[in-house]
Amino acid sequence: MTTIAIVGAGPGLGAATARRFGREGFEVALIGRRRDRAEALAAELADDGVAAHPFTADARDPAALAATLERVAETVGPIEVLQYSPAPQKDFLRPLLETTPADLVGPVEMSVYGPVAAVHQVLPGMRALGRGTVLFVNGGSGARPSSRVAGTSIAFAGLGAFAAMLHDELAGDGVHVAQLIVPGAIEPGHPRKDPAVLAGTLWTLHRDRPAGFRHLADDL
Repeated sequence: MTTIAIVGAGPGLGAATARRFGREGFEVALIGRRRDRAEALAAELADDGVAAHPFTADARDPAALAATLERVAETVGPIEVLQYSPAPQKDFLRPLLETTPADLVGPVEMSVYGPVAAVHQVLPGMRALGRGTVLFVNGGSGARPSSRVAGTSIAFAGLGAFAAMLHDELAGDGVHVAQLIVPGAIEPGHPRKDPAVLAGTLWTLHRDRPAGFRHLADDL
């Protein structure tokens, strides 16, 4: 049995992805900053028949995140799929001319240092399996920078470059890398941005491995 590790698992997209991959037989590792929330979500998913396991790590702490992913592989099972989708904090979303160097520390920690640490941790296991998928989920500024949200625009640019290079570099190893851009907010009931619909899109990206690394959930 292999595992999907969801970094930034919450009650919306994280829960929907857990249900989608759980139906396909995956063990699910829920990684969040707060233990109580991860445990509550795991219990909710267990009621739905999903084998979910709560873990705690801050995506802005690369060493802690890597250590948690190591524990996931040791205690739950080999990580075949990594979903990296922590929600940006509100203070990352400042206008450009109000954004100082200090304001960029958090976004870069979350959207550059975190992904790099996570991928380095899970990649040896994926190579040992002979397969794997890395899924990055970002907002619209990941594809179209906006001066209204400078922090995420700058940090997501770095993540996008990392994802594009990984996509090409790892193709020969059987590891697929994809970035899903969700313009605007995730919206329950929306035909393309409902959490369950997005979870289905992520499953398709894993299963079918469509060409290219960047995919849009909706029009920009």
